[in-house]
Amino acid sequence: MVSLDGFCALKLNKEFQYVYKKGKNAHSDSVVLFFLAKNNVHKFGFTATKKIGNAVVRNRAKRRLRALFREYSSLLNDGSYVFVAKTSLYESTYEKLKSDFEKILIKSKAIKND
Repeated sequence: MVSLDGFCALKLNKEFQYVYKKGKNAHSDSVVLFFLAKNNVHKFGFTATKKIGNAVVRNRAKRRLRALFREYSSLLNDGSYVFVAKTSLYESTYEKLKSDFEKILIKSKAIKND
């Protein structure tokens, strides 16, 4: 299983669908977060649909999201996270993307209150 700073990857479609249905969502200009709070669960997933571009664009979008996730992973609550890239993510600067990422984490109450 793929691991990223103590989090395991969501792999199956039914895992993603469960988070989409049961979790809270938060939107920004460049990314959507679906967050399902659960104790002792540390899972993540990244998606980029064909709407945002070809494979090169989709993979770059997911790499950028993974890099931001790695930066914030130590601050996150237990639960499952699914990040969905929007079309504007590809053109966004790092600073804009970072502020959007932080906003959706705060909006969804995914950051620890320590």
